[in-house]
Amino acid sequence: MKKLHLSAIALTAALALPAQAQTEIQWWHSMTGGLNDWVVDLANGFNASQKDYKIVPTYKGQYDESMTAAIAAFRAGNAPHILQVFEVGTATMMASKGAIVPAGKVMADAGHKFDPNAYISAVLGYYTAPNGQMLSFPLNSSTTILNYNKDAFKAAGLDPNKPPATWPELALAAAKLKASGHKCPFTTSWQGWTQLESFSTWHNTLFASQNNGFGGTSARLAVNSPLHERHIENLANMSKQGLFVYKGRNNLGDAPFFSGECAMATASSSTYASIKKNAKFDFGIAPLPYYPDVAGAPQNTIIGGASLWTMSGKPAKDYKGVGEFFHYLSNPEVQAKSHQRTGYLPITYAAFKLTEQSGFYKQNPGTDVAVNQMIRKTTDKSRGIRLGNFVQVRAIQDEELEQVWAGKKSAKDALDSIVKRGNEQLERFEKANKS
Repeated sequence: MKKLHLSAIALTAALALPAQAQTEIQWWHSMTGGLNDWVVDLANGFNASQKDYKIVPTYKGQYDESMTAAIAAFRAGNAPHILQVFEVGTATMMASKGAIVPAGKVMADAGHKFDPNAYISAVLGYYTAPNGQMLSFPLNSSTTILNYNKDAFKAAGLDPNKPPATWPELALAAAKLKASGHKCPFTTSWQGWTQLESFSTWHNTLFASQNNGFGGTSARLAVNSPLHERHIENLANMSKQGLFVYKGRNNLGDAPFFSGECAMATASSSTYASIKKNAKFDFGIAPLPYYPDVAGAPQNTIIGGASLWTMSGKPAKDYKGVGEFFHYLSNPEVQAKSHQRTGYLPITYAAFKLTEQSGFYKQNPGTDVAVNQMIRKTTDKSRGIRLGNFVQVRAIQDEELEQVWAGKKSAKDALDSIVKRGNEQLERFEKANKS
């Protein structure tokens, strides 16, 4: 009886001991609406897959706001483990020596082999250092595409299954849409990204010297070339004729397309989920238009979206959890589901093949456009754009292009001003980061 009594006491004591606490991994992000739901589902999926770690996602404002908040938090010693940073912040994060731990190292230290060949080259190349080390984990990679309203095309006498492939064709389509009563035939979101940055790589033309910044911090802007001037002047003429209607900065051009107000829009491929959810019309997805007389066009569009950066200064056991989470996100099935749900690119070839084999692209025509634009072979002019102080350069692009759409500046004057003002930002970055 005594032994039984002691055993009962021991069992009671064991049951009373607290369970081993999970290590919480703080993840700051900038996803809203349906994309916030996706981020929460990713965290919940990982949390349910193991018992040692708990990913805690927290919305911290738009990309520029979350990046500013994280920098302040790092200086105060309470930065998150993981920070989602948009692609234009890549060079700034790379230059933040001591503030980040390379994603490739985090995964390797967690016991997971990092295989560069598994990732789509255009995605991997953007977030990889010259020594081949992946610096951040590419969570939500997108690219620029053309969305169009098939119902509006039918009403205007246009073939709904033949979207404009070139800029001259788009202008003609816009004219027919206007004649049929459309007050907003064409608009764009992220005008600097779509009409200058991706426009450049799509035409195999430099946006900036030093291979668009990949060659070093001495890069300077080159967006006042005859081709760039021609394009912005064409858009300015379309604006005067009511064929192109500017709706505002960042993604403000998306909602007017979702509602049916605008019939065509150059936008991020990540708009797919929202269009499918909100549009009350039949829609199509097409490649970004190009000028057919430009040699080498179309080449390839470039990466948008964001990646996950690991902040330094955390305990080693925490980084094991971050590495496990990145490994989970690399799973082809997780990647394929994310790609199909959001319109973001699958970051691995395996995820692309899984999606293709599932019949998703055949069942949802146009959803493979973004991938096909990105998996083409890149050149030194089209690999991507990696510039310091890029957030400020984007703001300058917005300010100057808005002057053009308002009829207050010519395309040439605006582009010359973008180069002059943008180069001042690049010079400041170069000076601040000279070793």
